[in-house]
Formats: sequence, structure tokens, C-alpha cells
Amino acid sequence: MAVTSTGSHPKALWPGVKAFFGASYKEKQMICDMVFDAVSSDKAYEEYVEETGYALAGVKSEGGGVPYYTDAQGFTQRLTNVTYGVGAIVTREAIEDNQYENVARKKASKLARSMRQTKENVFANILNRGFDSGYTGGDGKELFATDHPTKDGTQSNELAVAADLSEASLEDMLTLIRGLKDSRGLRIQAQGQMLIVPSALEFEAARILKSTLQSGTGNNDINAMKAMGMLPKGVVVWDYLTDADAFFVKTDVSDGLIRQNRRALELTQDNDFDTENARMKATERYTGGWADWRGAVASPGA
Repeated sequence: MAVTSTGSHPKALWPGVKAFFGASYKEKQMICDMVFDAVSSDKAYEEYVEETGYALAGVKSEGGGVPYYTDAQGFTQRLTNVTYGVGAIVTREAIEDNQYENVARKKASKLARSMRQTKENVFANILNRGFDSGYTGGDGKELFATDHPTKDGTQSNELAVAADLSEASLEDMLTLIRGLKDSRGLRIQAQGQMLIVPSALEFEAARILKSTLQSGTGNNDINAMKAMGMLPKGVVVWDYLTDADAFFVKTDVSDGLIRQNRRALELTQDNDFDTENARMKATERYTGGWADWRGAVASPGA
């Protein structure tokens, strides 16, 4: 068990140090809170069950009957909450002999920073693993696939031909979103809301969406996506995305990307009677995932 003693920070025992650095940095807004929709939880796990609707209506002949359909249960997605935690133990002597009060106070901020970084990684990995068949949802497919099984056959939330981010590929993705259907094959008229890119695509994304005219050409054509108000929530750059080529669009489909919160971040501390060591820890319980895969579409890049 790691214990912070007087030998762990020898410079903190003597006056003369101008500053201690590297323990904390300016914190930015949590991107996972922007990309994933918050859902509260009061159980060990929550289940999200697909409910199928009805097919298109048929023509009723005079004196004839109407077609009857059965609405049924589709696949079930279970999201199990996980507890994450990190802690520190400091000897009483290290606290007593510390010449710099701010060093001692930074312990809590260090724990909080660790928890923030952990959470960003947990949720970013849902997208990082979105093309990996080893991480599947309730329908047995990875998050992004061209062959999600439905009552009406297979459907796709991944570009049929993998492409790098460009004006053309992003337009193809928005067209794919507009064509999404429910499990019975009825159009749901979904729309793209937010482009999510790794830091390597930050500048290209800005050129594509913010140019007044068509991006990257000498044409005098308008920037259609900007003029039509596509992607109203703009571009989100997520440093924790590991693939420099993959890009994602979040849609307005509900129960898509889920941030399930069971217990909020807690910072607690106490002292051990025998050793007089001070203990402090941070814990939080949550999980992430998706229910309806139509909540996002993507391309792994070419």
C-alpha cells in the first residue's frame, strides 16, 4: 500500500522552494458531459428495452378488413454501474513537518483531477471501441455497424465506404442520418446535432463547417451545411479520442449515447487510530453506453 511519508516530498520539509508545479492544471469543461446524455440510476444496473412499432398502413378495400400488427419487444441493453475510486495515505509526520500548507491542500485536487481524467477516458472509449466487434450492444453488434439487425432487415449507422473527414463525407453522413428508420422500417426523420472529432481533425472540421463558401475549392458555391443550419450544436473536439481519422456525429435520437449516474463524486477522509495516518479517497459510481444505436453515426476514416 502506497503511503506518502516525509521521504516522499523532502523539499516540502525545508523553506526556500518558490513553487511546486505539475500537480494541477487548468481544468476544462468535461466533454463527456456534452456528448453523452445524463440518465439517473438507483439500481445496480438499468435495462433499456427496444419496443417495436407497426408497419405502414395498408389499403382497406370496401367491406374488407385492415391489416393487424403486433407491437413486440426488441433487444435489451443492460448498463451495469461501476464504482471508480482513487485514494492517498499520508503519515502524520509528513503533515506536521510540511512547510507548505498549499502542498497538503492539493491532495484533494489531485484526487479530483484523477477522477475527471478517468471519466473522460471511460466515455471516450465507448467511441474509441465503437467499431470493435469485441464490444457489442443489445442487438449483438458493435455501436457502429452497417448491419444492425431489425424487424425490417439490417440497417446502418456507419458510412458504407469508410472515408476521412471532408465536406463530401460529412454530407454523406448527414444524408445517412436522414434515412434512418425504426425497427419496422418507418423513417424517423432524425437529424445530426453535433460533430465529434479528435484533436487531429480540429482544424479541418472548422474549415468545413465555418467557411462562408464551399470548403477547399475555388468554387463560388455556398457552404450548404452552414447555410442550412446543419449540426446546430457545432463541433466538439475530444482529446481522448485515440483514432486520428475517425469522426462521429451525434443525432437527435433519444436513448442513444447514455451517461448513467448512480452516485456522484465523493471526497472523504479519516484517520487510522494505530498509525495516525491520514487517509483520503475519491469515489464515483456510473457507467456509459448506448441503447439506441441510431443516437450516433460514424466513419472510422480511410
